[in-house]
Amino acid sequence: MTVAVVGANRGIGLEFCRQLSERGDDVIAFCRTSNAELESLSLQVIEGFDVLSDVWNLKTLIESTGKDFDQLIHVSGIYTSESLDDLDFDRIRTQFEVNSLGPLKVVSAFRSFMKNDAKVSLLTSRMGSIQDNDSGGMYGYRMSKSALNSAGKSLAIDLKKDGVTVLILHPGWVRTDMTNHNGLIDTNESVSGMLEIIDGSTMDHSGQFFHTNGEVLSW
Repeated sequence: MTVAVVGANRGIGLEFCRQLSERGDDVIAFCRTSNAELESLSLQVIEGFDVLSDVWNLKTLIESTGKDFDQLIHVSGIYTSESLDDLDFDRIRTQFEVNSLGPLKVVSAFRSFMKNDAKVSLLTSRMGSIQDNDSGGMYGYRMSKSALNSAGKSLAIDLKKDGVTVLILHPGWVRTDMTNHNGLIDTNESVSGMLEIIDGSTMDHSGQFFHTNGEVLSW
């Protein structure tokens, strides 16, 4: 199994790389900058992969691996907190660029390098659920993840003819640098749950919004 992990150098992305490589998958780790922890794993690292760059640059880096992929797992994203009294529109716009347009751009770049029956997993957040929002605030993050969920649903429809399954995954509230190590679960539990969903998924699951515990979430 040849797997691309985008956003591989820390947190959940790094844990995906660790668990996938430990089970013997051929893992290609895409990131902006590598580090010693990532380099210690048995995998190929592609640096300079920035979701803010254009599709042509991303495709050039993908092509340099000489691989076609069974799976693409897109992890990279950013989080800042905006309230109604602190609407920093530059921060909100950047979150859209990274969290919404970034994954769509990456899937577009990878499309010609995906095998038949490939799977694409997009890491989103329960905070992108409109129905589940009972606390308000977090405007940029919530809106950008809602947009990602919408894109994931459209990708599931559009890529069906290519035999590609698209999964939209909430990792849980995970203790990482992004959450200042607050949360309910560690990266190993989060990733184990998501891999179980990915491994057990079929085209019938394409376009669904899953919690790492297997629950189907509301939009």
